[in-house]
Order: sequence, then structure tokens, then C-alpha cells
Amino acid sequence: MARTVHCRKYQTELPGLDRVPFPGPKGEALYADISQKAWNEWIAHQTTLINEMRLNMMDLTARTYLTEQREKFFAGEEFDRAEGYVPKTE
Repeated sequence: MARTVHCRKYQTELPGLDRVPFPGPKGEALYADISQKAWNEWIAHQTTLINEMRLNMMDLTARTYLTEQREKFFAGEEFDRAEGYVPKTE
């Protein structure tokens, strides 16, 4: 049976992450209160931001920006979206 957490983004019990997403206190905090569903949505959104905004992940400013956006995304605050991006419809 999957581990469940009270997801900070969805405010309900959902299956949690299988492992800590990255080392350190921030990774542990995400593991403790972010669901797999919310994490998957963040990864997709992060990829869109990186690609559409042409972020250079070697640049500390770009990494800091993504960290800020991740926190906003999970907190339910207004977060940036790639300007002009239209997701595919099936």
C-alpha cells in the first residue's frame, strides 16, 4: 500500500512521494506533505517554464526563480506561467 500524506497543495489525503525528491530540509519537507499527484504536476510545469522561458539551469538566478515558483505552486499562490504557451488538447 502506498504511503499517504495530507497534501499541502490539495488539502486532502493522497498517495505520497516514493522517496525524498532531493537532499536537505526542503526535500524532506516536500516528502512529508506533497502528494505524488502534485509533484508530477510541478515537474510538468517546471519543464514548461524551463523550455518556454529558456532558463539556463547553470545560472543561480534561474534555479532561485524555480525554487520560488515551486513554493508558490505548492502553497496555492499565484505562480508564473509560460507566456503564450497553449497546452495540447486531445
